[in-house]
Formats: sequence, C-alpha cells, structure tokens
Amino acid sequence: MSSSPFLTAYWANLLNITYQVPPELLAPHLPLGLELDVQKGQAFISLVAFEFLDTRVKGIKIPSHVNFPEINLRYYVKYRGKRGVVFLKEFVPKFCIALVARRIYNEPYEAIGMNVLTEKTAKDIKITHNLSYKGFQHRISIQANNTFNLPADDSVAHYFKEHELGFGVNHQGQSLSYTVEHPKWQVYEGLEIDLKLDFGQLYGAKWAFLNESKAYFSCLAKGSSIKVFPAKELSI
Repeated sequence: MSSSPFLTAYWANLLNITYQVPPELLAPHLPLGLELDVQKGQAFISLVAFEFLDTRVKGIKIPSHVNFPEINLRYYVKYRGKRGVVFLKEFVPKFCIALVARRIYNEPYEAIGMNVLTEKTAKDIKITHNLSYKGFQHRISIQANNTFNLPADDSVAHYFKEHELGFGVNHQGQSLSYTVEHPKWQVYEGLEIDLKLDFGQLYGAKWAFLNESKAYFSCLAKGSSIKVFPAKELSI
C-alpha cells in the first residue's frame, strides 16, 4: 500500500440499508476477476447515505468541495477470498466532483440536487437526506438514540459496514481495487428509517422491485476519519 493516501476525509453518519437480490441482476455489472458475495443463493445490495466532512485531495482542501453528502448504491463481491464492494451509482451535489470522478477515475458518479440536514442532541440524532432527480423528489428520514455500540466481528452489522476494499474498472475495462482505511465503526442504537425513495426512478426499472422489498439489514454507523489509497490494477 502506498504510504500517501489520495483522499482523506471524515465520513459521518453512514446509513446502510441492505436488500437481498437475485445474483443474476448483478452479474452483468461484475468487473472481470471478481465474484459475487452470495449467501444461500442470494446476493446483496445496499443503499448508503452519509456525509463527507473535511475532505482533502492529496492533502489539499478544494474550496466549496469540503463538506457534502453522498448517496450510493453498492453491491458485495469477493476477490481471491477478500471481500469488498462495487458501486452501481454514486450521487453527490457537486458537479465538479462527479465530472472528475467519471472522466478520470471512471467512477459512476452523478451530480444531482441534494442536501442533508443533521440535528443532534444529548438524547438523539435526526438526519434528513433530500434528493431532486429529473423532476422527482426523494427523501430519507433517519432517527436514532444518541448512544452507540460496537458490533462483534461475527455480526451482520460488521459484515456489511466493514470493507477495506473497493473495486471498479478503468476506461479500458481493466479491473481495479483501492483500499479504504478506517477504524471499526460504532453504530447508533434505536434506529428508525422513513424511506420515501423510488429505486426505479433513481437507478433504473430493474431495481423498482426494491420499493416493495423488506430490508435484510440496516444500521447507522457513527463514522470516522478515513484514508483512501490510489487504485491498482487487479491480477486476473
């Protein structure tokens, strides 16, 4: 691993809502050399909403691009026994971030109208993500107790929130991996979620069934400082 991260930030209040999905829906998106993380015949896909804070690219803060929300849709894979994630779509409110991510890194970013409101007291935390996409409005409302626990390493929460590796492909179609470094995340207790979001409208018709699907798992992680190291080509 390079000793110098490409990007550093504080990732805060990471909501993870995970669904079971048929593997054949994800197979067309799978980069070469990877396999789907399948359990009892089912693959998994997660809606993840969080906040980038104190963002720096190679140690430099870019004005007006330091603090912003992100909402992504990701799925789970394996490479030579190591687990990681691949992104289907990543929404941010900053056009320049999305443009650079797509053109230089071939990451599936898209800039849309979105904002996040976070209210925290000694008792609880309330978070609202608002999205505006092609004339449609979407909202994720979150509430939890302002108390935490650290899930055990063999828990479902640990399984879906802790991933060191991310995967993608470059513009030439070569599979890549990158490393994200952070401590294990605590999760808020007493989580409640009100999801007013149309998966089909945001991500394509084949994902519309998620609107009626029951979540397999959900959690709200407190977050931490993170380091993202430059991508490397995979050995296939």
